[in-house]
Amino acid sequence: MEIDVITTLGLVAGALTTIAYLPQMIKTWRSKSAEDLSWTMLITLCVGIILWLVYGAIVHDIPLIAANVVTFAFASVILFLKIRYKPDERE
Repeated sequence: MEIDVITTLGLVAGALTTIAYLPQMIKTWRSKSAEDLSWTMLITLCVGIILWLVYGAIVHDIPLIAANVVTFAFASVILFLKIRYKPDERE
């Protein structure tokens, strides 16, 4: 089986940029605080990831699709935690 260097490059790049969100997700989960995370950044990120996912599907790019499915899952969890751990505005 021949190794496709370009596909491998895409998979490694996608894996690294996707894994980069894991520490933030874990930190937010453990600290039960997402106060320092910007709403604008998280929403813009999620929309951008969805657009990359659509683009990857259109061009049939497996590394792009795979990376963005997982990245969207991580970003969505972080966004959910931001909503869940929203500070009580009455305090």
